[in-house]
Amino acid sequence: MQPPTDDEIRALHERLAPTREAFEAVHTHCVIVCRIAEQFLPRADVDAALVRAGCLLHDIGVYRLYDKSGTLDHANYIRHGVLGHEVLRDLGLPEVLCRFCSHHTGTGLTRDDIAERGLPIPPGDYLADTGEEELVMYADKFHSKKNPPVFLTAASYRTSVRRFGEDKAARFAGMVHRYGEPDLSTLSAEYGHAIV
Repeated sequence: MQPPTDDEIRALHERLAPTREAFEAVHTHCVIVCRIAEQFLPRADVDAALVRAGCLLHDIGVYRLYDKSGTLDHANYIRHGVLGHEVLRDLGLPEVLCRFCSHHTGTGLTRDDIAERGLPIPPGDYLADTGEEELVMYADKFHSKKNPPVFLTAASYRTSVRRFGEDKAARFAGMVHRYGEPDLSTLSAEYGHAIV
């Protein structure tokens, strides 16, 4: 499978974004996640082109949560992964690309997580099953689109994910051990996003 090019993915973002501000927030985040993932490639036995496409596509479903005025539906944000999966599937993209959307949230969502927390997504296990999926999921943890956007250290993310259970913190710690921590200082200076 030949993944879509960066230009094709950017054009898709531009087509789906309801406002220029939404495009800037989501597409910029996806590019940053890609640049973070690239730092881990030497330690991972993965298809680099697939990781790149996955990073650039993983948050495409966020656009479905904006209304026409550009207001984001924060209450349903947990749905952005499954929405992105639907968007890419409806556009005819292969399942291997669609899964980057639905399988990157947190350190992965299980059927039990969905039932116990009453999450508004279809029951199922949304865990990273491949090295490529895990690498996209992991890189995503180091940048947040919140307003203003920030970079997160591994310690910051570990603290925040712990509220969802020690199993989530342990899963993240395993990824830190496998891939190491990214250098965020250069990206922080380039994008003007603080490191927290």
